Amino acid sequence: MKINKLMQLLKDNAANKAENISSIRMESTESDMHLYVYDVIDSYWGANAADLVKSLASAGDKTIHLHINSPGGDVFEARAMAAALVAHKGQVISHIDGMTASAATYLALAANEVRMTDGGLFMVHNSWTMAMGDRTELRQTADLLEKIDGTIASDYANKTGATAEQVAAWMDAETWFTAQEAMNAGFIDAIDPNSKGEKAQAKWNLSAYANAPEQKEEIEAPDLMALSAQQIQMNKNRLRLFQI
Repeated sequence: MKINKLMQLLKDNAANKAENISSIRMESTESDMHLYVYDVIDSYWGANAADLVKSLASAGDKTIHLHINSPGGDVFEARAMAAALVAHKGQVISHIDGMTASAATYLALAANEVRMTDGGLFMVHNSWTMAMGDRTELRQTADLLEKIDGTIASDYANKTGATAEQVAAWMDAETWFTAQEAMNAGFIDAIDPNSKGEKAQAKWNLSAYANAPEQKEEIEAPDLMALSAQQIQMNKNRLRLFQI
C-alpha cells in the first residue's frame, strides 16, 4: 500500500530526532554559511523549520548556500522553511546536490538562485495525505489537497513561466527531471559539474513514488493507525485555517 510506504519513508528517518540531533548541518565561513538539508522534511521526523530558523539566525546577513538532498515530506513544514529563507537578509543560493523531490522543491525555489549538480534529480507531483472518516470528512480532505496543489502549481508557474496546464500535467504525471530537463523547464538557473560522474544516490525508501528511478526493498510499516489518527487531526486543523 502507498500509505505503508509513505510511513516507512518517515520511520526510516526517525533516528536523528530520537537522538536529539539537529536535522540541518552548518558550515560557516567569514562571508558565507553552508546549510545541508539531507533528510526528509517533517517537524518531528526530519529536517524542520525550527532548526532552519536557528541556523539562519546565527548566519546574520551572510550569503546562504543551501544544499539539498531530500525526498520531500510535509508540505506545511516545507512552506515554513521556504518562508524563513525568503525572509533572510542576505543572498540565498540553493544547490541541489542529489535529489530534490516533492516538498523539498519549495526550499530550492525559495532561493535567489537555484543550481543543480549534473546527475541530480528534481521531482514534482500532486500532494498526498492520509484520510479516514465519513464522506463529508473525505471530501473536506480532498478540497484541502486541491487548494494545496493550487498553491504549489502557482509557485512552479511563477518560477518556470510555464502555463498552468503544463504545470498541472507535470504534477499529474509525477515528473522526474534530470538537471538538463529541469534547466530546460525553467526550474533551475544553472547546472554544476559532477566531478565524480555519479548519479544521485538515494538512501530513502522511494517505493511510494510511482516513477522513482531507484527503490529499496520494502520494509515492514510502522503503526499506521496511530500515525493516521495524528495526520487526520492535523488535516482538520489545517482545513479550519483555510476556511478562516
